Amino acid sequence: MNFKRLFFHLSNFVLIFFLLLLILFLNSFLTVRFDFLQNSIVFIIFLSLLGSILFLIFSKKILKSLLTSDESLKNSIKNTLHELNIPTSTIKINTQLLKKSISDEKTLQRVERIEKANESLFELYKNMEYEFQKVLENIDKEEFYLLESINKTLDKFEDIKKDTKIDLNLKDISLYSDYKGFLIVLDNLISNAIKYNDKKNPYIKIELNENILSIFNKGEKIDAKNLMLVFDRFFQEDSSNIGHGIGLAVVKEYCDRNRVAININNIEDGVKISLNLKNIVKQA
Repeated sequence: MNFKRLFFHLSNFVLIFFLLLLILFLNSFLTVRFDFLQNSIVFIIFLSLLGSILFLIFSKKILKSLLTSDESLKNSIKNTLHELNIPTSTIKINTQLLKKSISDEKTLQRVERIEKANESLFELYKNMEYEFQKVLENIDKEEFYLLESINKTLDKFEDIKKDTKIDLNLKDISLYSDYKGFLIVLDNLISNAIKYNDKKNPYIKIELNENILSIFNKGEKIDAKNLMLVFDRFFQEDSSNIGHGIGLAVVKEYCDRNRVAININNIEDGVKISLNLKNIVKQA
């Protein structure tokens, strides 16, 4: 059943239940205090039930209107997303064809930059599709593997991680959760680890210890007073940084929804973010 429909009906039944309790209480009070007729309770309950039935009939009409509007919005969003997908697919096909016919190295590099920019655009499209799906539909959980997910994310940042040394110390474990959401979490955390790394000797360590996934990056520590604020939407410790300050808010939202405890700490010469994956580890 649609969540909105279920919530609407539950609200109605709770309202009716408390209405009946209130009527019974008033009848009992009037009977004791003012010698109100005992058999009047039958008449009062009859009127209450009649009113409740009429209320449900009218509320169904309201619900139908709400659900129709919701379905219309859902279809409009799906159609818009489909239209957005067409240009990126067209660019991808044509850049692939151009690369086959180009021999000049500089021109080929320009086409490859266009291709990578288009890939970034397509990734934004997929993220937008995911965000709408979270609101309008249920997100299906699926089985996937941690190491494969991390390698997939690292591949996306092949061009920008440059000389960053990355140590992986983890065993591959099976997870059961919202896969797309988990990839977005990794994208944001690893992107931040690269972005805020030490400029001279950039270093990242990703490890798994007893279901605790930690991502450490060498570099400046976060001001102690801001450690509790970094997950707030639009928060940026340094206003000169490029971005909108929503990455960690998205991470926190996923973690809260999937019961993944998240912590961020200053340690030695950098910052470490830890995720407790015990609630999404695939049980044997």
